[in-house]
Amino acid sequence: MAENTSTAVPGDASPAGVAAPNAAIRRDEWIEMDDGVRLSVTLYLPDAALGPQPCILEALPYRKDDLTSSYRPEYVRLRDEFSYAVARLDLRGTGSSGGRATDEYPAREQQDLLAVIAWLAQQPWCDGNVGMYGTSYSGFNSLQLAAERPAALKAVIAIYATDDRHEDDVHYMGGSLRWLDLIDYCHYMTPMNALPPVPAVWGDGWRAEWAARVAEHEPWLFRWLEHQRRDEYWQHGSIRPAYDDVECAVLIVAGWADGYRNNTFRTVEALRRAGTPVELLAGPWSHAATSSSLPGPRIDLVPEMVAWWDRWLRGAQPTAELPVARWYARESHAPAADLDTVPGIWRADEWPSPRSGQRVMRLDARAPYAVVPDVGLAAWNSCAGHLPYGQPLDQRYDDADSLQWEEPVTEPLEIAGYPVLRLRVSATEPVATVSAKLCDVAADGTSTLVTRGLLNLTRRGGTATAEPLEPGREYDVELTLEATAWRWLAGRTLRLSLAGADWPNTVAPPRPVTLTVHGGELVLPTYDPDGSPYPEPVFAPGDDPEGAGEVLWAYGRDVLGRTTSARVDHGSTYDTGYGSASEHYQGEVAVDVRDFAQRATADVSFALDYADDGGGRPVRCSARSTLLVTAGEDHFDVTIDLTCQEGDRVVGERRWERRFPRDLA
Repeated sequence: MAENTSTAVPGDASPAGVAAPNAAIRRDEWIEMDDGVRLSVTLYLPDAALGPQPCILEALPYRKDDLTSSYRPEYVRLRDEFSYAVARLDLRGTGSSGGRATDEYPAREQQDLLAVIAWLAQQPWCDGNVGMYGTSYSGFNSLQLAAERPAALKAVIAIYATDDRHEDDVHYMGGSLRWLDLIDYCHYMTPMNALPPVPAVWGDGWRAEWAARVAEHEPWLFRWLEHQRRDEYWQHGSIRPAYDDVECAVLIVAGWADGYRNNTFRTVEALRRAGTPVELLAGPWSHAATSSSLPGPRIDLVPEMVAWWDRWLRGAQPTAELPVARWYARESHAPAADLDTVPGIWRADEWPSPRSGQRVMRLDARAPYAVVPDVGLAAWNSCAGHLPYGQPLDQRYDDADSLQWEEPVTEPLEIAGYPVLRLRVSATEPVATVSAKLCDVAADGTSTLVTRGLLNLTRRGGTATAEPLEPGREYDVELTLEATAWRWLAGRTLRLSLAGADWPNTVAPPRPVTLTVHGGELVLPTYDPDGSPYPEPVFAPGDDPEGAGEVLWAYGRDVLGRTTSARVDHGSTYDTGYGSASEHYQGEVAVDVRDFAQRATADVSFALDYADDGGGRPVRCSARSTLLVTAGEDHFDVTIDLTCQEGDRVVGERRWERRFPRDLA
């Protein structure tokens, strides 16, 4: 049930409950759950004279009223230009919602969202049809709620989301811990979840709520390190492989520079096989808005979303037969960390496509290879986004520290899908990793990353299991590289580079190791666009990319100390609807190239300045957290310190020290 109360919401064209020129309004309300916890929702409602309209829900933990209040123009567009009602929800225990944020995607979150969807559908301004959408987290839970099949949920749009929480999120890759992500998302959620509710939204008692939130806080990272294999914990919230749980219409938006690129061709194929209406739009984008991403070409996504919702929430019929998949095939080019636009061409086709095929590249045996633990710096993370998390650099130097196989490209070669690598391999230690990078090499030696893959060889039977290697024994293994769409131009060279690490994207093996490749093959998913009945897609153009501000992204090598490190330092200050906010992120990862010992450190702070603390006085609320993770041969040791303050007064301090066994990783 929901209380019939509204609070004034600053920063829009009209105050809450007050008619704008077109009688559209924006207001805050509470939705009460069955356990008495109240969730804070902001509603963007079109002119009531239009009658009940479909409602679009976005639900996320990133604080709708301050840290992500800049998203507001999109909701206003959906309301004012297209007459959709929009509901933006703070998830339980985050922002101004009650309860506790115990983890990503807990079962309680899905229960809450089922109740929220039912509540929205019953409101007099809603016609009973609800859609969900969002980027990253809110794309994840859009898919999760689609699998729950609430009656009112008719269509979802999952932007940069995953179907598989263990394999394709910020936690693990091929059974290895994602190392660089420890100093980014995996840590900054600790101080973010310790911030207070917005005083003007929560009202009296916000300080007591904040103190309780800090006192009961538990970093999410600990749960993730407790589950190093794929198990029921990770299956919860993953629609893979149970795609047939989803019945409502699904639009997937993906980016080839983004970390969730695998939720593309395979998901479309599986949902179509299950009889679910589905479409794919995959561009060159990073983990940033399609309208402002580096790289482009950038597009305005709002018209594409509205066309989807009009079709499935309003019953609008398309004027022409629509392709199942639209994707951008990138072409050969020189890499850059801040590349503005990738050359290429848009494709449109069925998926699976009758124009798909295979090309096999045979791999000969090679002499034993002593693993270099810091290979990977030139493609230091799997997910480009806002700087300093930029795009891959020239791969030639990492290639030189790897095993290489090459083929000349005499005429254009195009692929779309998932390359598959099959190897016969042995290692000198019980734990070893194979990292594969597929590259496009120019005549001058410049090497551009096309796609990558990684497998912890102890997970060769699947990431739900972990079996040590018998040193010297030969194993047949298969590794699927990440989804991509690419065109090698004539005169280029196709290169496969194999290494024993992809650092700091993932943790290096626990100790020095030598790999031997005894042979294998690489199967490329070729694509021939000739014969597709669909014209090349055309989109409304996007905007200029957002400025990066002051950003540090630096590598270093201590020659005598034999360590390699990478550092980041970035932040911003901006206005919010209730005052202003500041964010600051510092982090460093390092590896000892002699014994493979590793460390990760982070220092993250948030400061929220509110114009009114509920008593008419300004107030500053802050949370700062530091992280230290060390990786030895057998354990991950984690120390986290958290301090929350109102001005100079300490609201709460917490310290955690935990040790986790390395599970053959």
